[in-house]
Amino acid sequence: MGEAADTSEIDIDPGRVADWRTREPQLQLIDVREPSEREAGHIAGSRHIALGELSSLAPTVAREQPVVFYCRVGARSEMAAQAFRTAGYEAYSMRGGLVRWVGDGRPLEPEGGYVADH
Repeated sequence: MGEAADTSEIDIDPGRVADWRTREPQLQLIDVREPSEREAGHIAGSRHIALGELSSLAPTVAREQPVVFYCRVGARSEMAAQAFRTAGYEAYSMRGGLVRWVGDGRPLEPEGGYVADH
């Protein structure tokens, strides 16, 4: 079990995600937004798999490591996390999505990146 410890909790705060990534760099962080949203701005080091492609690419997500999904505000990432939990992964959704990540003062890539509307 990873840093999140309470696996019954599916939504985790952006600050907790940032701290967890610092302590466990192998944490998988997956952006499930559309490509145009991703291009506008994303969390450095995250992987992109659009929600519509997630089921076909699920085998490329490591089962032995926790995974945190994120989107714009958390709805799509929560659907992804629930599906992956059902499939036996230790999966979470970042509460509030990128809107909250940026609202808390955390950076996006590329420089000047922003949270796009979807």
